[in-house]
This record gives sequence, C-alpha cells and structure tokens, in this order.
Amino acid sequence: MLSDPIRRCLLLALIAIGFFSCKFEDPIQNKISFNAVKGTTFIEVRRSFDNGLIFNKDGYQLAPIWRVKFLSDTTADVYNPDKKVFLKFSVTLDHDSIFNISGTWLKAMKVSKDSLIFQVLKVEGKTVYYVKSNVYMTLYSENYITNVLHSTIDEQRKPLKRDSAYIIKRTVITDLKADSFFAARKPVQITRRSPLATVEKKGVEADVLNKWDNSDEYMFPEYNVHIRKAYEDFNYSFWATVDTLGNIHYQKSMIYVMPEFQKATDHAIRGICDGYMKAYFKVIPGTTLGIEHNSAIVLNISGSKK
Repeated sequence: MLSDPIRRCLLLALIAIGFFSCKFEDPIQNKISFNAVKGTTFIEVRRSFDNGLIFNKDGYQLAPIWRVKFLSDTTADVYNPDKKVFLKFSVTLDHDSIFNISGTWLKAMKVSKDSLIFQVLKVEGKTVYYVKSNVYMTLYSENYITNVLHSTIDEQRKPLKRDSAYIIKRTVITDLKADSFFAARKPVQITRRSPLATVEKKGVEADVLNKWDNSDEYMFPEYNVHIRKAYEDFNYSFWATVDTLGNIHYQKSMIYVMPEFQKATDHAIRGICDGYMKAYFKVIPGTTLGIEHNSAIVLNISGSKK
C-alpha cells in the first residue's frame, strides 16, 4: 500500500503530464496566416465588383493600386503612392480569414506564392456587412508576372473585354437622352477659342485623406470659366450634361434660386451655354475606354463687362 507522500507525488506527476500534453487552442477560429508568402512582394492587378466588372452603373472605376509584402503575421510593408516608398503597417488577424491592414478590413479568399485574392469588407464597429462587401482584389507576385505570365504590371492591369462590352452597352442607352449620363473616365475637355475667355479644370489630389482615391476628378469634373467684356456682370454655378457632339445641356443651378427668379435664371444660363460657351470654347465630349458618351460636368462661370 502506497504511503500518503508517495500518493501525492504520483498525483502531481499525473497532473503535470496531463497539463503539458493538453493542446492550447487559439481563441480566434479559422485565422489566416501569411507565413507561406512571407517576404514576397505582391502587386494588385485587378479590383472588381462581385459581377466581375471594374465599372459600376455610374461610371466609377475600381483602380488596382496596392503593393504589399507580408513580413510576418503581424507586420507588412504597404506601398505609399504619394511618398513612393513602402511603409510598415501592423497586421491584425481575426476570425474566418479576416484581417486588418493599413486601416482596411479584408477577407483572404486565396493565399499562394503566385497570387492573393482579398474581399474588401464593409465594417462598422464589430459588424461586417457582407451585402455591401462587393469588391474583390487580385494581386500577383512580381515573379509570377515576369517569369510565368511573361507580362508587365501595366498589361495585367488593362481592362478586359467584358469591361469594354459593358461600357458599350451603357453608352447605347445613355446617349438616347440629353439628360442621361454616366461619368467619363476621361472627362470632358474644354479649351478656349477666344483670348477674352479663360477656363481651368479643378483637380483632385489622391492622398491619405481620400485613401489615394481621386475619382471625384472624373466623377464630378468641375471647371472655372471666366469671360471678359461680357454684355453684363454675371456669376453662375450649375451642372450640365455634355453629349457626344460636345453640346452643353444645362440641367440645374448649383445655387438655390428663389422660385420667382427660377425661370429667368434658367433662361440666362441656357443663353450663356448656347452663346458664350459655343462661341468662345471648344468642348470635347468625355470618353470611357475610348468610347464617347454623355457625361455630366459642373461649370462655375462668371462674366465681367471689363
């Protein structure tokens, strides 16, 4: 019969064996790992909606801009287009292959030495809105682009035939009405014909504040126009559509107008579009993938008698 001291020792030994033989499970289930691609630089070659297209119905184009190199499961280098350097960012791994990097929540759909596929997630608080998470990123490794595809980054980033087919379809419908439009990837161009006129297109810089997205420059193109020696002093701000012939069709004032002055204001602005804008400026319609179509612009136009 074992003595009490010996029994205690055996019990402690069994507890110790059980303790060290237990497997400690990670509390985060289905966590992704980037160790298999550690040190490989990946370049985004396509960003598309869940329908496979890079354009939406309004003409907004998703642009592939990411370059990323995972150094571990906790850090990664992400390219900064503004400073043209790679910056180090923390990586936060979460459940169900979800992770956060550079302030963006993503879901890893595929991780291999040649390519990565991420789903861009719409996250508010601790809730993921999958219905609104309809954008996907495809990234290729530098080696895969150069030595397997024998291609270049620019070549891989070109729109596909289905993107062009979609724009052609949108164009056919849009050009039927003067007040119908979608954003032109290459916006309307306005150049002066007269030394009495000036025009300047307002630019939008891509920076950290807009997450390197300067799409407002073509989604809402804005032009400042001034005419000297006009018949009177005037100042209007309005939006209009430009058709495939370069004709400007006034739509609505950007400044509130009292109802009693609405008719006179509309008449004056239409007169400016049909008069000064046609006589003093050359207007080239906007295009997307080289296809001309109706698009909208904002005109801030002023005139002075001097």
